[in-house]
Amino acid sequence: MANRSNQLVIPGARAALEQMKYEVAQELGIMLPQDGYYGNMTTREMGSIGGYITRRLIQIAEQQLAGRY
Repeated sequence: MANRSNQLVIPGARAALEQMKYEVAQELGIMLPQDGYYGNMTTREMGSIGGYITRRLIQIAEQQLAGRY
């Protein structure tokens, strides 16, 4: 059965994902609020950030797999 919780499997991953979120937002020209409240962000902006993070994570995984085989 698939694990469908939002708990991270790797303990230090949260900090890396937060850093990636800010890097991607900067690349897209989206200013993230410093107070951490995202209620004023549009769905399109947040979706763009999430989509690019997913693409980057897939790219990293593909590179790691390519190095293994």
